[in-house]
Parts: sequence; structure tokens; C-alpha cells
Amino acid sequence: MAGLLNTTRIRALRDKWGPLFQFVLGLCNMCVVFAAGLCVFIYVEGWNFVESFYMMVITLSTVGFGEIHPLSDRGRLLTALIIICGVGNFAYIVSSFSRMLVDGHLNKLLWRRKVQKRIDKLDQHYIVCGYGRIGCVVVQEILKSSPDVVVIENNEKLVEQLKRDGIMHLAGDATDDALLVSAGIKRARSIVTALTDEAANVYVTLTARQLNPAIFIVARAGNASHITRLEFAGANKVVLPHLIGGVRMANSVLRPTVTDFVELALRGNIDLQLEEMAIGRASSLAGKNLVESRIRQDFDLIVVAIKREDGSLVFNPGPKVLILGGDTLITVGRPADLARMTESL
Repeated sequence: MAGLLNTTRIRALRDKWGPLFQFVLGLCNMCVVFAAGLCVFIYVEGWNFVESFYMMVITLSTVGFGEIHPLSDRGRLLTALIIICGVGNFAYIVSSFSRMLVDGHLNKLLWRRKVQKRIDKLDQHYIVCGYGRIGCVVVQEILKSSPDVVVIENNEKLVEQLKRDGIMHLAGDATDDALLVSAGIKRARSIVTALTDEAANVYVTLTARQLNPAIFIVARAGNASHITRLEFAGANKVVLPHLIGGVRMANSVLRPTVTDFVELALRGNIDLQLEEMAIGRASSLAGKNLVESRIRQDFDLIVVAIKREDGSLVFNPGPKVLILGGDTLITVGRPADLARMTESL
């Protein structure tokens, strides 16, 4: 059983690293041959370590120097075997390295290392799993507010598209725990799992919640029956794209002006924007009512709703409604005014 698991792991590494795995394997084999040769000269021929080391170097490099001491017949046979194994391994290493260059695998590794350094510097960033029709829109919308987005995608065509778009990404399976850790899941603010496979979305949600209990998780669902499953797995918000699309189309028919206004406000295409602002427990606004907070007077913003810490919403709050630590204010105003208030918090 253990041997089967080891074989499976080796195959997984070979598939993941490709030519690099073969290159490293060749180097390991060469080290084994070198060590075996040292043992031959030390224990069979009775040479000291320095003499044996020197003899192995000139033997494997095939520079043509003579023997340090005369070899026995058994020593010559073993030396010939060492030369055959050494030359074969050297040819294997050269072919693996050449394949890395031809396939561009080396460039990919260098690029991956460069991206990983950028990701390691991120904190409170966003992770998006999947760059399909839904994931692409999610990424573009997040980029309008924050450049700190990391995408995980395993489709080669979409990976190339991400490179062309200049978006930080990691190529691979989002269900791989190690890949999520590489994407900075433990430091991330939020993760969006927009994969087409429902089981994969559930697994990513479970893994993300285990690796970062405080992370905000938005999961894509294929139908309403999957909502409970994703919420049970740890998703804070479950989205059904077809439902949202249908509701928006219906509202566009029934309330076109309202729909256009809300969309423009959310997307920031007009000089008016809807924004949410978290009130910390140590905030100067905590414990004050709306009049005392002077949000309207000092920042020219309108508070249209207050979301309490328990999830309840207070719509169109009156002037005497208290702002509590842990609340989230839903405000409307100009982007510059919103930015000023955000800085003051």
C-alpha cells in the first residue's frame, strides 16, 4: 500500500513538473553513480577519499587522464560500468535540459517564481478560482477597485489570456491545497470560487475555510439545490448566475430607470457611487447617532442603510438611529467624498 502511494506521488510530481522532474531525476541518478564509484575505489581498490574523489571526477568527465594507481580486473570492470552509467545519465540530463528550453518550461518556472514573489508580498488580497465567463467578469470588476487579485486557473488557453492581460495568476488545480497556500489563502481578504464543477466549488470552499477561518467566501452554484451544501461548507455568500441574470432582465423591463441608476452607481460610471463602510469598535462614530456623526455635513454622504453585526438591515435609518461598533454603513455619494470618509475611519 505504501509503495502504491509513493508511486502515485511520483507520478503526480512527474506530471506537475514535467521536464524539470526528469532533469532533477537525472542529477539524483548522477549523484548515486558518483557515490557508488567512490565506494568502488575506496573499498574495492583501497584508495583514500581524495584519490577516489579525483578518480571519479576524471572518470565521469571523460577527460582522458590516466589511472592514479593500477586497477585490478574487478576494479576495471566496475569502472567501465561507472563510465557507461555516467555517460548515459549525462545524456539524459542534457536531453531533459534541452527539452526544458524547447518547451519553454524554464521560462515558465522563472515567471512562476517572479509571480510568487509578488504574491508573497500581498496581504488582504482577493483570490478568484476560475477565469471562465463568470470568473473573468469578477476579476475585471475587482480590478477596478483593487489591483491585488490572484487568479487560479488550469486551462492553458485561459492561462495564456491571463498572461496577456497582465493579471497575477497561478496555473493549476484550485482544489490543490498547496496551490491555495501559494496564492496566499491564509492572508487573503476574500476568495471567489467560480468553477464550473460544483464538487470543486464545495471542496475549495471547505479548504479555504479550514486554512483561513476569517476569510469571506463567495461561491458559485449551478442551481438552488446546491446553495445549502455550499453554505454548510463555509461559504458566506452563494451566487446563482442565471438567477441574478434573470432578475436583472426582469427589472430592466419593469423598472428600467431604477435598474440603470443602480448599475451606474455600483460600477462607478457616474459621479455617484454606492459604497459600504465597516465601523470598527474603536471608531469615533461608534455609539453616535446619525446626526451626531455629522456624516452628511462633513462628507456630504447619504446613509441609505445600516447592516448590523448580526446581519439585520436598517433601511433608510432616521437621524436618531445609533451607529454601533461592527456595523456596516451603506452610503451614497461622490467617489472623492467616499474616499475622504474611508480615510477618516
